[in-house]
Amino acid sequence: RRNIVINGAMQVAQRSTSETGLGATSGYHTIDRMRMNLITSGRFTMSQSTDTPDGFSKSLKIDCTTADTSIAADEQIRLNTRIEGQNLQQLKKGTSDAEYVALSFYAKIVGSATDFVVELQDTDNTRQISKLFTFTTSWQRYYFIVPGDTTGAFTDDNNSSLNINFWLHAGSNHTSGTLSTTWTGSQNTDRAAGIDSIVSSTSNEWYMTGLQMEVGSQATPFE
Repeated sequence: RRNIVINGAMQVAQRSTSETGLGATSGYHTIDRMRMNLITSGRFTMSQSTDTPDGFSKSLKIDCTTADTSIAADEQIRLNTRIEGQNLQQLKKGTSDAEYVALSFYAKIVGSATDFVVELQDTDNTRQISKLFTFTTSWQRYYFIVPGDTTGAFTDDNNSSLNINFWLHAGSNHTSGTLSTTWTGSQNTDRAAGIDSIVSSTSNEWYMTGLQMEVGSQATPFE
C-alpha cells in the first residue's frame, strides 16, 4: 500500500470518540494511533468529528476549553503517530539511494491561532526535519515534501522508528532556536520555532484528517 500511516482517515476510535479536560496526561485518548504528548496548564477536548472535507467521513478535532497564555519553558501539546521501522524500509534511509517522502493531510483552524509545525522525527538516529504551516478556516490539503536522508538507517523491527509530530503548543525549550527545515541532528530548541498555541484562546479549534505519508516527491490522492 502507498500510505504508510495507519488510520490516517481518523475512522477508528476504539478507546473513545471524545475526551474532555485533556492537557495533563500524555497518551492515546481517542482516535487510534494518534497519541498526545502533553505538558500544559491549558485544557482541551479531543474528539472524532464529522466535520470533514469532501471524500472523508471523520476528522480529529482539538477544541481549547481552558486557555494557557503563560507558557512555561517545557510546555508542549504534540499530536503524533509512531511508525515501526519494519514499515519504513522502502524509504532506504541512511543509504545513497534514500527516497523522497511526500507527507500530506487535510486541515483547518477556527479561532486566532494559525501557525503550527509538522515534524518528522527519526528516533533511531536522533534526527529531525520540520515545516511551518499556516492554516486557514476552510479545509485545505497541505503538503510536506521531504528529501531522502542519507544519514542513519531505520531498524528493521517492530519498534517505533519515526514520529510524525504536529506541534500545537510549545514553550521556549522547543521554540527558541531556528526551525530545522532540512534533516539535522536533533536539537530541542529548533523543533517548533515559530508556532502559535492551540490553547491561546478558548475560541481555537483545529481539525485534521487524510494524513498520508508515501514514497516519492509528489503526493497522490489519499489511500
